[in-house]
Parts: sequence; C-alpha cells; structure tokens
Amino acid sequence: MKFPFRLLCCAVVMLGAGCATQPHASQQNAASASAAAATQAPAPLLLISIDAYRADYYDRGLSPTLEMLAKTGVHADSMQPSFPSLTFPNHYTIVTGLRPDHNGIVNNTMFDAQLGKFSLGNRKAVADGRWWDEGTPIWVTADEHGLRTATMFWPGSGADIHGHYPDYWKPFDDHITADQRVDQVLAWLDLPQGQRPTFLTLYFDAVDHAGHKYGPHSPQVNEAIRHVDAALARLVQGLQQRHLFERMNIIVLADHGMASVPLANNVMMDKLIPLDHVRPVSFGIVAGFNPKPGYDFAAIERQLEQPQKHMRCWDKTRIPARFDYGHNARVPQLVCLADVGWRITTTDYAASHKGHISVGEHGYDNTDPRMQALFIAHGPAFRDGIRFHAFPNVDVYPLMTHLLDIPAAANDGSYQAVEGMLKPGMR
Repeated sequence: MKFPFRLLCCAVVMLGAGCATQPHASQQNAASASAAAATQAPAPLLLISIDAYRADYYDRGLSPTLEMLAKTGVHADSMQPSFPSLTFPNHYTIVTGLRPDHNGIVNNTMFDAQLGKFSLGNRKAVADGRWWDEGTPIWVTADEHGLRTATMFWPGSGADIHGHYPDYWKPFDDHITADQRVDQVLAWLDLPQGQRPTFLTLYFDAVDHAGHKYGPHSPQVNEAIRHVDAALARLVQGLQQRHLFERMNIIVLADHGMASVPLANNVMMDKLIPLDHVRPVSFGIVAGFNPKPGYDFAAIERQLEQPQKHMRCWDKTRIPARFDYGHNARVPQLVCLADVGWRITTTDYAASHKGHISVGEHGYDNTDPRMQALFIAHGPAFRDGIRFHAFPNVDVYPLMTHLLDIPAAANDGSYQAVEGMLKPGMR
C-alpha cells in the first residue's frame, strides 16, 4: 500500500539519470547504490507548529505564505485540539496520536507521586524522559526504523524517551529568532544524504506570546502573524533554492486557539474554599486540587461540584466523557474548568501580578470555536487546492506515520479519517 512513495523517488532518480552522460563503471556502482537507497527513503516530512494560531486567524489576510500553501495543498476548516487545550499536552498529542489522558502530559503544570512537580519553567522536569514515556513520539519510531530526525523545538524532544533523542535537537530558547529557527532547519537539510533528517519539526511561539499579552484581537497579534509568515516565506525560498519544496511534505498546524479574557474576569478560588485544606496543583483555565490529609476533601468536592459562576468542577471520575480526561494518575482529584473568557486564580496572585496577567488564554473546552487550530498541508503526497473538513488533532499522527512509511504505535487517531487529503496514489 505504501509503494507509490518509493516509485516516485525512483522516478526522480531515473529522470535525472536519463539526462546524464554515460558514467564509468565506478560511477554506475555509486549511482546504483544511491538509487537503491532512494527507493527505500520516503519523502522528507516537515511538521511546523505556529503556537496558538487560531483557525480563523487565517481569514485576516495576513498570511500570504500560508495562503499559497493552502491554495496548492490542503486547508482544513479547523483542527480540534485535545482537552485541555494547552500547549504541552497538545504538542505531545500531535506527535504521539494519544490524547493527554493517555500520553501522560495532562497539563502544563502537573504533579506525579513519584516524580514530583512539572511545569514549563522547570527545565529539569521537562528534560526527564519519565514524564514523557507514556507515549512514543514519532521521532522515536522513525529512529527505530532507520530514519534520521531533527527538532527545532518541540515539547518532549529534549528528553530521553524510551532510550531515544532526535538525531538533532535544540534545547528551547525563546531568544532564538524565527529566522534563525528556519535557518537551522535548512542547515540540517544541507547535510550529506546519509546524515540528512527525513522527519523535522519547526516551532514558532510569537503568535502565542502576543495573544497572551495583548489578546487575540490586538494589533500585536496581527503583527506576530505577519512576522511568522515572513519566516515561512524565508523557509519556502530556502527549500526552493535547494530544489526541495516540491519534493517534501509540509504540515503547518497549531496546538490550540486563543480567547480574550478581560482583567476583571477572575474566579477567586480562595473565596470559595479554604485553600490550606487542599493541595493545589494548578490554577489558570484548568485548575486542579488533590486531597490534603486531615481535611474533608469530599465536602470541598460537594461544594464545588454544585453550579458555580463562570466555572465547572468535577471529581476526576465524573469529568464528562467527551473530554476523554480523568483516568490518568496525574490528573488531580478535583478539576475545575473556567468558562471561556474567565480565569481561575486567587486574590493574592491577582494582586501581586497586576500588569502581568494574560488577557488572552487557552485551555478551555476543546469544542469551543475560539480554541480551534490551524491545519494546512502541502507536498507531493497531498491533493492540490482542496478544503478539508474539521478533524481532531489525534489524526495527525497516523497521517505522518503513513507519510514516513513507518508503523504507528498504539494511538487514538484514525488514518482513515484523514486519508482523503492525500492523492489517490499516495494513500
């Protein structure tokens, strides 16, 4: 079923050979070896994340490079994030095909009885593969099947997961500019054939930062959209100069969207329960609490599971099934979800962070239109200029393993749900 990829590569090799002069015997042997390698190598795949690029940002007309990719490729109406619609859980979902409850990255901030605390700023925890080993990211499987991989930032890529790192990777550094990130990807593609990666990732965070600081409808978000699109134009130009643009598959997506949150829209948790009677795990859009010995946690749950203004709370065993969330041991015993446009915080935090509170947020109900994410794909495997239906982000993983001609690990996605975006001969 996967042989058309090999035939395509072989055709390219044969076309080039037909234009060449007759080689010497040694050159013929080298060419034969190169052709044999080409018949086994899938087209390179580049996975690009524009963090928090909400699906409808595309309609603002500020992304000419994305528009070009969409007009000559596939543009989905939207891609639905997994719950919670947060950065680390969804980036790991995309590369494992497992929802956060199954991949173990259940929040940006977590507690594990054996491992302790995890947060985005905790570099030691982020680099500890034990946090990530409930899933198998695609770069691990690719490595196991002889493909080289490279990640220009991706959650989990700086950890030893099941004994593997990407062949090339960079520790996250938000001081590295968008253009520098692009140039690093191009430099990896300039490596000799035996060292060159077949699967690569590229990550941009400017749109997310602007959305948090200024809100999704701000001029600053529009400027960030333009900035990232310019970096994508630099990438496309670099690929064209290397004669790679039409030979590699490119997927551009986002992890989630963004919603406006007025500064005054706070649910003050300390005014509802005595916080010293619980063990808080996280605040924000998804707040979590574990029992604290010596206190009646069941009574606190009964109180918060009653209808609340601007949020809903559940014991983890009673979280609605549609969220696919609550079975993992890292999910706190009590989970509270803010209504869209609200945040869950405390009086002390709100007072001490005046001027530093995000007016744009995500993490909300993953079905909300403001949480929906971008998806565009372009390359030799994808159909030309089609609009595709919305789909959940777990389906990206089996699509990518198909493109790389490697077996998929157990996952929650469906290749059949997205194979329609591929050309018939590539399915």
